[in-house]
Amino acid sequence: MKFSMPILAIVVALLFVASQSVYTVDQRRFAVKFQLGEVIETKTTAGLYFKVPLVQNVKFYDKVNLTLDNPEPDRVTTSEKKPLLVDFVVLWRITDVKQYYISVQGDEEAARRRLSQTVRANLAEEFNKHDVHEAISSARDKITSVTQHKANADAKSIGVEVVDVRLRRVELPPDVTGPVYQRMESERRRVANELRSLGGAESEKIRADADRQRQVILADAYRQAQKIKGEGDAKAANIYAQAFQQNPEFYSFYRSMEAYKSSFRGKADVMVIEPNSDFFRYLRDSAGKASGRK
Repeated sequence: MKFSMPILAIVVALLFVASQSVYTVDQRRFAVKFQLGEVIETKTTAGLYFKVPLVQNVKFYDKVNLTLDNPEPDRVTTSEKKPLLVDFVVLWRITDVKQYYISVQGDEEAARRRLSQTVRANLAEEFNKHDVHEAISSARDKITSVTQHKANADAKSIGVEVVDVRLRRVELPPDVTGPVYQRMESERRRVANELRSLGGAESEKIRADADRQRQVILADAYRQAQKIKGEGDAKAANIYAQAFQQNPEFYSFYRSMEAYKSSFRGKADVMVIEPNSDFFRYLRDSAGKASGRK
């Protein structure tokens, strides 16, 4: 029993020393080995590694992409000297863990501040080369691409890489938005009035053309009607003439009956005419013979 306690203590001590002598590097991390505060080795591949207990220690840093968010939109100026509010996001990662530790002491916040200053300065420089329309639409990808390239050149000095720069929002400041919207509204109103004027002129043109066509159609229809009516009257006259030639007495009798019918339509109709007039000859004599005057 007296000998078992020291042996147990030795075994525990050996296990402790062994556990302190081994460390594991995950595939998603870098490992930096220090000896008395000085970097002596870096591990970039996953695996099981050894160190000297109490003399050496290890720190781990992520290999994965990290995000840099801009807390407040930056105010930049375009080539037209117009202000814009720009909100961006940056993806970055550690590529040289030893240089990263030497440059920023492995402090992620310090690295973020350095990258933020670089990206903001480069974005402001690129926006200053373009007007508002280009900055918002056509030149947007070019601005982010050039900014990423320039920021990446500076980021290498601290052992990191800028993977991507993206613009989340580009807009006019509130103090500029109102006047811009008013100008846009005035311009749209001017265009609308111009279109209304053009529409009114086109409408009058269409109405005038329609009226002209109407008059032409009515005149042509009247001409055709008069022509047909004239042809009909000519045919009727020809028929009457042929009938008169076949039986003049019957024709005279028929015309007299039509005249009587037209003349005596109402009870109140009054005619002042001599009784022995030819108009009444068929009323005096069914044969239509005129009687001599006394």
